[in-house]
Amino acid sequence: MADSAPAPDRGPATAATSTPTQAPAAAPARPANARRSLLFGLLTVVILALGLGYFVYWFTIGRTHVATDDAYVNADSADITPQVAGQVIRVLAQDTQPVKQGQVLVQIDPADAKVALDQAQAELDQATRKVNGYFANEQALSGQVAVRAADITKADAQIMSAQSDLDRARTELGRRQRLAQSGAVSGDELTQAENQAHVAEAALAQARAAKIQANANRGAALGTQAVNTALISGAPVAENPEVTAARAKVAKAQLDFDRTTLRAPFDGVIAKKNVALGEQVQVGAPLMQVVPISRAYVDANFKEVQLRHVRLGQPVTLTADLYGGHVKFHGRVAGVAGGTGAAFALIPAQNATGNWIKIVQRLPVRVSLDPEELKAHPLRVGLSMKAVIDVSGG
Repeated sequence: MADSAPAPDRGPATAATSTPTQAPAAAPARPANARRSLLFGLLTVVILALGLGYFVYWFTIGRTHVATDDAYVNADSADITPQVAGQVIRVLAQDTQPVKQGQVLVQIDPADAKVALDQAQAELDQATRKVNGYFANEQALSGQVAVRAADITKADAQIMSAQSDLDRARTELGRRQRLAQSGAVSGDELTQAENQAHVAEAALAQARAAKIQANANRGAALGTQAVNTALISGAPVAENPEVTAARAKVAKAQLDFDRTTLRAPFDGVIAKKNVALGEQVQVGAPLMQVVPISRAYVDANFKEVQLRHVRLGQPVTLTADLYGGHVKFHGRVAGVAGGTGAAFALIPAQNATGNWIKIVQRLPVRVSLDPEELKAHPLRVGLSMKAVIDVSGG
């Protein structure tokens, strides 16, 4: 019995030992719940903070600014094309080369143009001398008209003289005819008197014909003078139509000669060079382009729902992928395109279909840039930009 007394104590001992074993298994439940609660609280705080931040951004910036990254640098490039045909004898510009306004880019052989210019100049000199001759003839023709008028006066005098001779001859003939009836005048004297009368009649007819000729000569002289006067009237030698026409030919020939030298129309960078030394070029053939990077602008494509408050002159802040966000460009809204890109596409979209789906369109907005900023950080055509328009003043 003494050995069996302690036996009942084993039961409690066993229970006592088993109790501490079950207690540690339930203890980790509280830290897991606490972590979940903490994460949920942190997530809630983050969501609230983000919502508050978005509200602050929208209230201070978002509602007064519209932005797009669908924007690209553009410029009004100039195509260098010849206006006269010929062989290229010099090419003085290469791709990517900066050029200044007036700098020679391409030289076409000017030999033919120089010959045409010399010929036109000779024709001008000839026309000038010819018109000077018209002015000199005017005085000579005036003298001829005066001479022809004097011939008429002379013919009148001759007619009067011939008429007088005829009257005298007829008187003598009548006297001799009366005397011949009484035999006082011989037949020879009568015949002589008759001959003298006939001669006087012929002389009178000749004098009258001379007057007709003098009148005709004077009329011809007046006509020649009128033609010459018409050639020189109303303008001096330098403004005479013949001289003016010849001078226009010289100007055209000079223009063709000058056009054999192709120059840069403005400052820029050479692009798309397509000409080689010795090549025979035709009128209008594209040789190269000059891109005016100092006058670049940006075409920003905004969604139509963003343009409600966009107005001309509003300030625009831009960044270029080339320089990153630390370089800011500043510009102004210069204009809004007259239509979307889809409207001006080669094959415009046709929405009159049964399965039509509305798509938000984009409208190009032209943004002018600050020339000084472009000089400090040059841009190139086609570079990507991000544009933000401040519409608070709209």
